[in-house]
Amino acid sequence: MILAGNWLTHPGTQGLCKALELAEYRALFVGGCVRNAILGVPVADIDFATDATPDVVTQIAESAGFKVVPTGIDHGTVTVVAKGLPHEVTTFRRDVETDGRRAVVAFSTLIDEDAARRDLTMNALYADASGKVIDPLGGLADTLARRVRFVGDPETRIREDYLRILRFFRFHAAYGDPEGGLDAEGLAACAALSDGLTAVSPERIGAEMRKLLAARDPAPAVGAMAAAGVLARILPGADPRALAPLVHLEAGRPPVWLRRLVVLGGKSVAETLRLSRVEARSLAALQDAIGGMDAPAALGWKLGADLGRDAMLARAAILEQPLPEAWEAETARGADARFPVAAADLMPGLSGEALGARLKALEAKWLASGLRPDREALLKP
Repeated sequence: MILAGNWLTHPGTQGLCKALELAEYRALFVGGCVRNAILGVPVADIDFATDATPDVVTQIAESAGFKVVPTGIDHGTVTVVAKGLPHEVTTFRRDVETDGRRAVVAFSTLIDEDAARRDLTMNALYADASGKVIDPLGGLADTLARRVRFVGDPETRIREDYLRILRFFRFHAAYGDPEGGLDAEGLAACAALSDGLTAVSPERIGAEMRKLLAARDPAPAVGAMAAAGVLARILPGADPRALAPLVHLEAGRPPVWLRRLVVLGGKSVAETLRLSRVEARSLAALQDAIGGMDAPAALGWKLGADLGRDAMLARAAILEQPLPEAWEAETARGADARFPVAAADLMPGLSGEALGARLKALEAKWLASGLRPDREALLKP
């Protein structure tokens, strides 16, 4: 199979390939760029694998006039910026020791050893500078079939890094055949070893969940996570039942992972996934909105157009209710509205706590009336 695309023919990319090959080292595309090109998915990042060590890659790249950044030198990775385009270049590696969280690696000169340490067969594909696919482990057939399968023995791969449990579900959501289901052997291994996720940092788990929930339709994968006992390990109390209705209600809108997270529920979600302060505030606002009875316009005014829209979609999915007519336009109208009464309008007759209480009462009346009364109507005795 021969790949094609602008990512492959970029002058900087081909220049880096030529520089390594002229020095008699291999320059192979690897991982996501190869997988995505096979599947016809846009290529975002370009990764290389090579038998040259990082210091040699650095010397060759700099001699060719490229900038080198030692982004992951301990793991054998440098970033080469060639004609404005960054490329991650990693030396072939083999695992020496693993503890379920991180691996001790040694450099290798063998592509088979490098492929064998990767997580999934669709990520163990390589291509040369011409785009010719190199398939050491049978990953091409899996990729074309959209079959997400661990490299070798699933339990062995998972014990090397328990985060691979979540990657298994995330890659199925992103690339798997929705009609084919999940690989049975891989799913069984994830269920059997789900306790190992307790050894993985919340930051890494949170990063994977963001990517998983941002997939076009994560509902089948998250449902399988729940059935396997994996979801309860990372989000105690979470329930996936509202996720599929939410995806249906979204009707092709761009996925918002936080909107999908809120319908899962669960305990101490912000802490468990190490959400940022902004994300935690947004999550809390969505949770409050779902539990309230505010109309679309009121939600738009309180939360803004985007978060108000997310709240309406999430509430409808959880309550299994249809969205009200013109809900989106009403949410946008509320986001653009301005409360027409100011404190100065009530002074000097009112001040202090009495002033604050009156403003709140008028605001509640305004919201209950669909944000339609003007200043004169609200101030009318």
